[in-house]
Amino acid sequence: MSAARSINLTRVDEWKDGRVHSFQDCLVAEEPLEIRVNEEPFTVTMRTPGHDLELAAGLLFTEGVIQSGSEIASISLVSGKNTISATVENAVAIDEFRRNFAATAACGICGKTSIESIRRRGIARPASRLVLAAETLCSLPEKLRSSQPVFGKTGGLHAAALFDNDGQLIVLREDIGRHNAVDKVIGWALQQKKIPLSDYGMMVSGRGGFEIVQKVLAAGIPILASVSAPSGLAVQLAREFGMTLVGFLRGRRFVIYSTPSRINCGLLS
Repeated sequence: MSAARSINLTRVDEWKDGRVHSFQDCLVAEEPLEIRVNEEPFTVTMRTPGHDLELAAGLLFTEGVIQSGSEIASISLVSGKNTISATVENAVAIDEFRRNFAATAACGICGKTSIESIRRRGIARPASRLVLAAETLCSLPEKLRSSQPVFGKTGGLHAAALFDNDGQLIVLREDIGRHNAVDKVIGWALQQKKIPLSDYGMMVSGRGGFEIVQKVLAAGIPILASVSAPSGLAVQLAREFGMTLVGFLRGRRFVIYSTPSRINCGLLS
């Protein structure tokens, strides 16, 4: 992600211990991105500029418009505009998407509050023998945090990252919306022809909400961990589809909400 595109500079006044001083501060950039599919408006999402092609490709995949990266005939940034134009084959669900969902930086693709909609899409259970050791899992938050350059300057970004079974960081993306960060990672995987991501776990900053779980399931990722709490619907979805869902991953503590067999915890009390 280009710092020039993802960071805004501004003058601020700070009060500290009874004293005020002015300095130049960094703010995370937030701009609208229009996505057009087959020359027709599809959606507009608020995002942090950077990796926009990955974001668009990932969103089309995780929302069921395409079933594989090979269905994207072309995808490009429209010169001089915050617009992505994609030509896709066998596109489905576009009309349903327009009727039911609105994209915002706060909630992602909202309105998918029914697990039945996931069943109708035919998303499969993660097919994976991936197992992470508890010690490996506990090492992920620091690796996530230390690999967030824009967060380090602004303090205002979410992140999503893929890790292998040894806890090696594979790819990380930042965005003001956690759902966008997930779509950027999955868009990267589409471009690399790595879908389904059955040999990797994902960690996200913030909470593990329903919209995050459904995107991760679509990509075939068997383990999702977050630093905060999941929602009740997210847990229900993860349990039904056999995905391992971990929350409150901080320091040397975590909570497993679904399919604990993929986490090697050693002796249980």
